[in-house]
Amino acid sequence: IAIAALLAVVTMAGYLGWNIRGNFEFAMQLRGATAGAMLVAAFAQAVAAVIFHTVTANRILSPSVMGFDSLFVLMQTVLVALFGGQVLADTQGTPRLVVQTLVMVGFATLLYRWLFVRLAGGLYVTLLVGVVLGMAFNTVSTFLERLLHPTDYDLLSLALFGRLTSVDAAQLPLAFAVCAAVGVVVWRRRHVLDGLLLGRELATSIGIDHRRELTIMLALVALLVSFSTALVGPMTFFGFLVATLAYQLAGSHQHAQVLPMAFLLGVIGLAGGQFVLQHLFYASGFLTVILEFVGGIVFLAI
Repeated sequence: IAIAALLAVVTMAGYLGWNIRGNFEFAMQLRGATAGAMLVAAFAQAVAAVIFHTVTANRILSPSVMGFDSLFVLMQTVLVALFGGQVLADTQGTPRLVVQTLVMVGFATLLYRWLFVRLAGGLYVTLLVGVVLGMAFNTVSTFLERLLHPTDYDLLSLALFGRLTSVDAAQLPLAFAVCAAVGVVVWRRRHVLDGLLLGRELATSIGIDHRRELTIMLALVALLVSFSTALVGPMTFFGFLVATLAYQLAGSHQHAQVLPMAFLLGVIGLAGGQFVLQHLFYASGFLTVILEFVGGIVFLAI
């Protein structure tokens, strides 16, 4: 963890301070907003993936399987289909971020309540419903995209990629506050998460209210993934990638080691990748596209 923390600091400092030409303050404003987005995305995606793997007892699944990314794509597509591509630029800001997050968290909350209270279907029914809803959202989004004007479609496609370098800095204080609040709750429950690794029966036998803790953790996962997706766009495999690496490098199953390791690896991946892409290769592409490609290969391999 100490080595990972050192590498995270070095990569972040390298991205912020390398090859600055012209006005230093202006460069720091641009790179500082991107660095803040990296921290938020790394924390939200890494912590959400680790928690989701714990409560599902399955390290292959990811929160994206619950349809969060698909719901985000559908929301953006419907917005463009109704009002045109210019609406994406006209509605930028904190209110849109909050509305998108509330809609996605509300969707997840209603889904969990319906499944656990009304149907009592359990976790696997929840995952199955999430997969089906994700497919349904993708189908509707694809149909609407075929009806769009080519210019509107181009603007929509640009908005649906992860966009670390174009985040509004005014939204970062709220993002940091949400991540800090969730981090406090998760850290205080780190030993409960260790207990959930034992499974429903053993966790209950040592005094854990399994359904209550499961609902709380899934709600936190929904909040993290929803906020991250609304802020920087969909990142389907990034959380899975850093969580998988954290399991191998943390040296322990305990969440007190796994969670910090996953977050630090996320920072290293984003800051280091952006440093190489921007300062060494002078490329202007999306780092998230490369990370999703690598994460998809790792997902298929595992």
